[in-house]
Amino acid sequence: MATREQERHRTMRTGWLRAAVLGANDGVVSIASLVLGVAAAHASHRNMLLAGVSGLAAGAMSMAAGEYVSVRSQADTEHADIERERKELKADLVGERKELTAIYLRRGLDPALARQVAEQLMAHDALGAHVRDELGIVQGNRARPLQAVCASIASFSVGAALPLCVAAWAPQQGLIAWIALASLGFLALLGAIAARAGGADVSVGALRVTFWGALAMAVTTGVGALTNSF
Repeated sequence: MATREQERHRTMRTGWLRAAVLGANDGVVSIASLVLGVAAAHASHRNMLLAGVSGLAAGAMSMAAGEYVSVRSQADTEHADIERERKELKADLVGERKELTAIYLRRGLDPALARQVAEQLMAHDALGAHVRDELGIVQGNRARPLQAVCASIASFSVGAALPLCVAAWAPQQGLIAWIALASLGFLALLGAIAARAGGADVSVGALRVTFWGALAMAVTTGVGALTNSF
């Protein structure tokens, strides 16, 4: 008899998806804004590309460091809660069984069934039952710092490379327009992909990312032009 394929949900990939989308969006917005600001200040093409490459390296490492600290803190909290639960199970098994029974009662089970479920689950894996149902920590959603770091570095670098490639190959005439339009196109695509993967409205996701990207690029371009006028 064929076994049913395990059902997969979008929430199982929210951790790496969030890091990847944030990294790619930040890469496009940061480097496009940086390059546009330098270009608006009438810097040489070489200096503009140098600033962009430097921004890519600095931004990727900044994303990695920030993501690691954030997710590592979450992982430490999860670990501390699990260890505390392990000690409580050793110190008061009966009290922990009552606590688990109360959780199932609040979820709608009748008292006899709630006690039976708590007893059977604790007999199978007491710590696992409490970690899942009391702490709300599910294996598929556990914090993974190294995974988040790798996703952030890779996605930021890919996102940052897109406006850099346009800046390197676009004609000098209308360079600012080329970079801005291409970057906004990239952002719209990223927003649509993220919304699609998360089950949200594609057009809203694309519009949201594009709007904030356009605002950031407009501000830095204005600052570059203003700096050049001094």
